[in-house]
Amino acid sequence: MGRAPCCDKVGLNKGRWTQEEDQILTNYIRANGEGSWRSLPKNAGLLRCGKSCRLRWINYLRADLKRGNISTEEEAIITKLHASFGNNML
Repeated sequence: MGRAPCCDKVGLNKGRWTQEEDQILTNYIRANGEGSWRSLPKNAGLLRCGKSCRLRWINYLRADLKRGNISTEEEAIITKLHASFGNNML
């Protein structure tokens, strides 16, 4: 037993995302929220796998995603936490 496949993987776009696909995904999530990633591509009209949509949103398109170098204050916080907890944050 196990989980059913998320999609047929036949006829799906693979590789680089286009700006149009990014815009469709962004508009859909702003209007409807994240919800079920497995049903999102079909509902949004994208020819992508749900996992691909989820990763694209989380890693590239979210509005609160910070890009670029970390500030001096952020580096100090990281150093302090690492000194306190080490590599294990469990």
